[in-house]
Amino acid sequence: MNEPSDKLFAARLADMTALCERNGAAVFSSFFDERQCVEAEAWCKGHTGELRYRLWGGYDDARRKMLAVYPDYCEDYVEGEYPFVCLTFTYRSEDKLTHRDFLGSFMGLQLKREIIGDIVVSEGVTQAFVTEVAARSITSSISKIGRVGVKIADDKPFELENVQKFRTISGTVASLRLDCVVGLAAHLSREKAAALIRSDKAEVNHLPVSSVSYELRGGDVLSIRGIGRFVLSEINGSTKKGRIHIDLKKYI
Repeated sequence: MNEPSDKLFAARLADMTALCERNGAAVFSSFFDERQCVEAEAWCKGHTGELRYRLWGGYDDARRKMLAVYPDYCEDYVEGEYPFVCLTFTYRSEDKLTHRDFLGSFMGLQLKREIIGDIVVSEGVTQAFVTEVAARSITSSISKIGRVGVKIADDKPFELENVQKFRTISGTVASLRLDCVVGLAAHLSREKAAALIRSDKAEVNHLPVSSVSYELRGGDVLSIRGIGRFVLSEINGSTKKGRIHIDLKKYI
């Protein structure tokens, strides 16, 4: 954490920890994005001392999560104390709605992104995790998402499967260096891939990486601004000329 924004984020975490120590009760953040979750995890490992911490977004594979910092005696019940609500939206299955449709309607109420967690869309039903404040605003103000009428309930458990769709990109690379893999993912020459990386447009596991020689490993998540997000899903041996077979799964 070297940038001013990173220092402010660390200060927020320090304030949470100090408040927990002073009051002896759990303290909760707003929703963090994936990068913030990684940074919060790293910070908490070195700074929370005897306090416990947990990142939770309402279900196991949540991408946006809240941080709780709490004394050890809260361990058994802290999950139920998180200040967010699961809203369930039902509508006709033939009315196709997207994540963007729901997020746009929420933001249209002047709600900040940090009070909205994951939005999981399925046929005829969508579930969204939002803070209690956001839930009151949404349930009192929204009867349609776009042009589609919806009914909203706040008393149903989360039950959808957040199925992520991928497209597989297979190819060979000279090495698992970041510039090589970015070149395959973005269909760029190694030189253009290196320029993109040096322009701070690449992230690995949700953190920025500007070194073209950074070595990737299986399972790493690669994000390229303006191109998309990928998972290095398979490393499948080498060709006779020493190039490495890899599979990238691109989020779609």
